Amino acid sequence: MIAAIRQLPRTVWLLGLISLVNDSASEMIYPLVPLYLTSVLMAGPKALGLIEGIAEAASSLLKLAAGVLADRTRAVRGWVIAGYGIAGLARPLIAFATSWFGVLACRFADRVGKGLRSAPRDALLTMSVDANRRGLAFGFHRAMDNLGAVVGPLLAAALLALGMPLRQVLFAAVVPALIVIALTLAVPEPEHTPDAKPVPFTWNLREFPPAFRRYLIVLALFMLGNSSNMFLLLRAKQIGMSDAAVPLVWALVSLVAAVLSTPLSALSDRIDRRKLIVGGWSVYAVLYLIFGLLPAQPWLLWPLFAAYGVFLAATEGVEKALVADMVPRGQAGTAFGWYNLVVGIFLLPASVLFGWLWSTFAPQWAFAFGSGCALAAALLLRFWVASPGDSRAPGR
Repeated sequence: MIAAIRQLPRTVWLLGLISLVNDSASEMIYPLVPLYLTSVLMAGPKALGLIEGIAEAASSLLKLAAGVLADRTRAVRGWVIAGYGIAGLARPLIAFATSWFGVLACRFADRVGKGLRSAPRDALLTMSVDANRRGLAFGFHRAMDNLGAVVGPLLAAALLALGMPLRQVLFAAVVPALIVIALTLAVPEPEHTPDAKPVPFTWNLREFPPAFRRYLIVLALFMLGNSSNMFLLLRAKQIGMSDAAVPLVWALVSLVAAVLSTPLSALSDRIDRRKLIVGGWSVYAVLYLIFGLLPAQPWLLWPLFAAYGVFLAATEGVEKALVADMVPRGQAGTAFGWYNLVVGIFLLPASVLFGWLWSTFAPQWAFAFGSGCALAAALLLRFWVASPGDSRAPGR
């Protein structure tokens, strides 16, 4: 495995390192935003909800637009540079915000940057490796991203423990942002297939194979039951986990995902990728049932959250590798735009529905609904979505 990782192309290594540094900066700031809004700017939960809702909605729509434009212009490197640059420079400016509207502007710019880079970056990863190493490449990239999610909060906690004021901790994120910008400038433009003409964009996805369209429908069903991870942490608090343990248990999730993402995603290069996704979604279904029914024994939460990290490791990179398998190389940007749009756009209704079930009935009903969606999606992926088959040949 180590030898296979070392043999990955320079572009894959660069994008992995960029994600590590960028996510360290992002996760260094993200947990502090609610604290900054409430303790410094004296804003409440409504302002936080408005900020995150607007920012995430804009990001989801831009992911599709950027993917389409990357395919049409036959240029992906510029979108990656612009996306990481805008996000990296916007985040530290939160330290200078004097109202919640200023925080909204910075978070909006941060998510705009994410929207601009996500689909082109995934297309760049697709074009950088042979079809038989896509799982390894996407798994390595997700591992580096998850590692950044471990480093960032620990770094923020260390700076605060040393007595650094909250504003200065927020502004300190400018250092990794500058490193990310320098690294993106070193990313080369991939070789593009000499297609006579870009495939026209349509809202009905008729330009894509039927298997890909079905895959998006199944993914939408799974995402409808995949609400914000904040509900898992809220459930942990309800069961009795201490305030100090909550960030540590979430760091455990990222650590497990970082360790296992590469080997599990690489396994999908040797077996049908759908099997790993079906297995991961089935684990999710079981875990959500257990989270809903778990008695007040906080120690049981640690192995459960570790298992949740296994679910992430088995699915995050493999889902993207399956997208790359299903579509022609020249349509990768648009395909990843659709994939990211489905993943992002369903987060809001999923979280609203989950919260309504929790408040109106009981947490058990909410977790049972998420479990049911995951199980139904797993069955549909196994029996309704065809395997890419020969689309995994090089050049696709």
